[in-house]
Amino acid sequence: MSEFVKIVEVGPRDGLQNEKVPLTLAQRKTLILDLIAAGLKSIEVGSCVSAKWVPQMAHSDALYAQLPKDPDIGLVLLTPNLKGFESALAVGCQEVAVFTAASESFARKNINCSIDESFEKFADVIATAQAHHVKVRGYVSCIVDCPYEGAIDPQQVAKVTKRLYEMGCYEVSLGETIGTATPDRVKKVWNACLAELDSSVLAGHFHNTYGMAIANIYQSLEQGIRVFDSSIAGLGGCPYAKGASGNVSTEDLYYLLSKMGFDTGLNINKLMQASRNISQVLNRQNPSHYAAAYWQMQSAE
Repeated sequence: MSEFVKIVEVGPRDGLQNEKVPLTLAQRKTLILDLIAAGLKSIEVGSCVSAKWVPQMAHSDALYAQLPKDPDIGLVLLTPNLKGFESALAVGCQEVAVFTAASESFARKNINCSIDESFEKFADVIATAQAHHVKVRGYVSCIVDCPYEGAIDPQQVAKVTKRLYEMGCYEVSLGETIGTATPDRVKKVWNACLAELDSSVLAGHFHNTYGMAIANIYQSLEQGIRVFDSSIAGLGGCPYAKGASGNVSTEDLYYLLSKMGFDTGLNINKLMQASRNISQVLNRQNPSHYAAAYWQMQSAE
């Protein structure tokens, strides 16, 4: 039997929050239903944050409430503070996410506090989540480079990651936020983190600014990582990292994993339909190389 690699679909949250035009609740729901139909078992639904600051994520709790509930499908809401968590809890959310950074400057720009202060902010979130048997996933941004500080020490990444895990996050996703990393530098980050934590509690989150995301994921696979975040049609970017393009596309990640013999549990035809649907809604070209090849082959048949 093929070894399974878990794909965490972040398009509906990390992707859409960086699109210039907010989608309607109905459009966001359709996207998520398409992703569920394609076989994705872990999906970021949205963020429980102020619509004043992130209008693209308005009413994410209401969106969650409208989605079908299946114990085999993890629907995740980002909850940066206790108020956000309470909104998620009120609609029955069973998994939430919190986030910080390995860079002090990025933390201050992105979440308006220091790294230590960010831990203080979501200590209550994690404690309350545990009391209600809600799973918590952690995110660490800027694991290789920061747009303000430059190179980040891998030991700093390991320190922040370990702290998140010890606070109660069942899994920590390491984000290569601005897409400047190369495989040799990614390997150093994993080496530092794997000296402190088991690979089973770590995940990779790569951006494709310089076309290195797939190469960096390959390096991560070589280091034993078996969970990766990706975004349908490469949606998104980073509003605090000028020039950073979207996350690695789920389509390209699927191609790498399937050709390497890993099981993803995805139905590729339904995934590609989801990809085409959201690209048409946003009226944008899909940056996925696999998507371009797939539709070219379909039209040639």
